[in-house]
Amino acid sequence: MLVVSADVSDAVVAVRARTRSGTPAGCTGCGQLSAWCHSRYVRRLADVTLGGRPLRIDLSVRRLYCENPACPKVTFAEQVPGLTVRYQRRTPQLQRLVEAIGVVLAGRGGARMLRILNVTLSRCTVLAQLMRVPLPPLETPRVLGVDDFALYGGTYGTLLVDATTRLPLTLWEGRDAEQLSRWLREHPGIEVACRDGSLTYRQGIIAGAPDAVQVSDRFHLWQGLSRRVQDIASAHRGCLPAALPPTRATDPELIEETAGNTAADTRAGRHARRLFEAVHALTRTGRSHSSVARELGLDRRTVRKYARARTWQEVMRRPPRKPSTLDPYLDYLQQRWDEGQHSAKILHEELQGKGYLGHYQRVKMAVAPLRRGLPLDEPRARPPSPREAARWITTHPGRRSPHINDRLPRLLGQCPELRHTHDLVLRFAAMLDNRDATSLPRWLNDLADSGLAPLAGLAGALREDRHAVAQGITTPYNSGVNEGRITDVKLQKRLMAGRASVPLLRHRVVLIAHLRRRYADRPTMSPG
Repeated sequence: MLVVSADVSDAVVAVRARTRSGTPAGCTGCGQLSAWCHSRYVRRLADVTLGGRPLRIDLSVRRLYCENPACPKVTFAEQVPGLTVRYQRRTPQLQRLVEAIGVVLAGRGGARMLRILNVTLSRCTVLAQLMRVPLPPLETPRVLGVDDFALYGGTYGTLLVDATTRLPLTLWEGRDAEQLSRWLREHPGIEVACRDGSLTYRQGIIAGAPDAVQVSDRFHLWQGLSRRVQDIASAHRGCLPAALPPTRATDPELIEETAGNTAADTRAGRHARRLFEAVHALTRTGRSHSSVARELGLDRRTVRKYARARTWQEVMRRPPRKPSTLDPYLDYLQQRWDEGQHSAKILHEELQGKGYLGHYQRVKMAVAPLRRGLPLDEPRARPPSPREAARWITTHPGRRSPHINDRLPRLLGQCPELRHTHDLVLRFAAMLDNRDATSLPRWLNDLADSGLAPLAGLAGALREDRHAVAQGITTPYNSGVNEGRITDVKLQKRLMAGRASVPLLRHRVVLIAHLRRRYADRPTMSPG
């Protein structure tokens, strides 16, 4: 029992308390009760704030003799349950608060939040208290999720997740097969392992848990196919303008030639033309893209883009002109120009009389093409990019917008390769929707015989992993929980400004998931 008195000052609330004499206390060494008092001393304990003010408890406790001759301790200090812990200057309640804030906000953010609560601790102390929190006991899951994440720079890490409870298990730096196989051998009993198409993780699971059923994630399968579709669309970039609706012009070839001449007069056009000619001059000699990239000082992907293009105009990015307040008056400008009025100032004044509120400079820029014998720069549609075309093809027909439904048939009718790719994509989507992998071998054969290099390469990779691919199509297991946890890992890294070491990151990722689960499971009290 305690005897308590309080003293309130402007800065801190001090509570003086002492334990009652004569009450036996358990020895911290052997546990035997003793009431033989040796001396007393005062412990100063910090507690959670009281009325917004820091609270300090000045607790007078006894030091007792241990009456057990076999105990290595001669004297011991008595502990007050719920108020004191050995070698601790904070009450258990304040310690739990410090640990929870450290888990949620890490060092610097946690120190700032504690300062708001009138608890002054440094960020190093908060991190030290966080690292002392023991991780929850690890239970071997039945369904394991394995995925990698970017740790920093070109370094990656591996995250393991219990796919049943959706809680992270552990993470480490690197993504090699040996680390994964070692962890699996130390934790036997895993029945299902969900992963992406990584050869490294496939080998690690085979070595560490050979009896586990491997599942190749459906999302990663679809993502891999979508990338191959984009590569095909990039290789047939010349077909993409066919998706545009017919123009009002009487001679499309003349308009294309005029647009090309206009682009050639620009700085970007001249740069694109020089690079196109240099890349094609070197690749025609049989040199690889990497060799050309080193000689020209370009990225390999840039060299590949220019090498695949048939003309330099294909690599020019010409975004559509944004709508302007001058657009409703373009026909009037053309009419007045044909009548002989070539003064931009006079044309601007006339347009102001018709309600135009724009600046004179816009009118001057609009009639500039007319002075060079070119048509007015009217708003025009832009051909889809290879990424947009791939997204059109891989989007479910029921979710396509009317804009896509209008343009995609024109594109597929113009390009047999994209039409064949579209048919293969629909067949794979039907397998995923029906969870039926019986037609997978035939689909892989058609993929390999399509005559399209990206799809043939994908067919070879999927054949090597066909059992896991079939499981990914037919079973409900997937790596969706892994992706969600990786998003959480990236969030925790950013909260710590990317300077977190792997042990600290592991501690926070595991503890914060259990903290959320614990408080989410608590029932909320209804008002009244």
